[in-house]
Amino acid sequence: MRPDLSYLPPLRDVIAKHELWTRKSLGQHFLCDLNLTRRIVEKAGDLSGCTVIEVGPGPGGLTRALVESDAAHVIAIEKDRRCIAALHDVVAASQSKLQVMEGDAMRTDFVALAQAPRAVIANLPYNIGTELLIGWLRQIHEYRSLTLMFQSEVVDRLCAAPDSKAYGRLSVIAQFCCDVKRVMDVPAAAFTPPPKVDSAIAHLTPRSDRPTDIDFKTVEKVTAAAFGQRRKMLRSSLKPLGGEELLNRAGIDPTRRAETLSLSEFETLARLV
Repeated sequence: MRPDLSYLPPLRDVIAKHELWTRKSLGQHFLCDLNLTRRIVEKAGDLSGCTVIEVGPGPGGLTRALVESDAAHVIAIEKDRRCIAALHDVVAASQSKLQVMEGDAMRTDFVALAQAPRAVIANLPYNIGTELLIGWLRQIHEYRSLTLMFQSEVVDRLCAAPDSKAYGRLSVIAQFCCDVKRVMDVPAAAFTPPPKVDSAIAHLTPRSDRPTDIDFKTVEKVTAAAFGQRRKMLRSSLKPLGGEELLNRAGIDPTRRAETLSLSEFETLARLV
């Protein structure tokens, strides 16, 4: 039986009661539309038997939707003590389904928090979202899925194809690890306060066909070199890793640039490195 949260006060009342005026230093923008937060959770797919970890729950809009979902357990990590106090009513109504932890997501071992299967669903602070994602990708085999809100341009980069403006290092690393889908757009007006840019939801699931003979660190190394000097030809940008000789072995024209290479070509380079 799912917990009943219908009697809880509106989020705007929670924000006012606990004086949750957003802090720019924490990258806070709150979602107060519960219909919207439920749609976000729906985009995560099947959560049955899963422990869901949320980063930065704020006043608890997404948290409420997670508690109402099929997830077996919800762990919310919050750095702002004001928000922890604001979540007390949700914890009480959750029938022990919700655990709120005070902590810094950047210093948290997510895998140690819960047994598998586990997933992350979060409206990520803009200032640390990409860095958190890279950490999860390093251990992507430990997660059923990641359903994450970023600035819209970040989701563009995650999903980008070669020869497009958004295609870059983040595109290759994410797509090497995951099947990545843009599943929802969220306008700036949906937030309190509205950010200066629109947001979007990316849904990432571990690739079933990921090559087993290439490690994450090597892909990081190759993409860092290739895109570190984006405007240069690969024979120049990849010189520290073998340059023209490496590219010839991979069957790649040394005069090409990084943004023209497909994921499979980057995998070939990583395999040779």
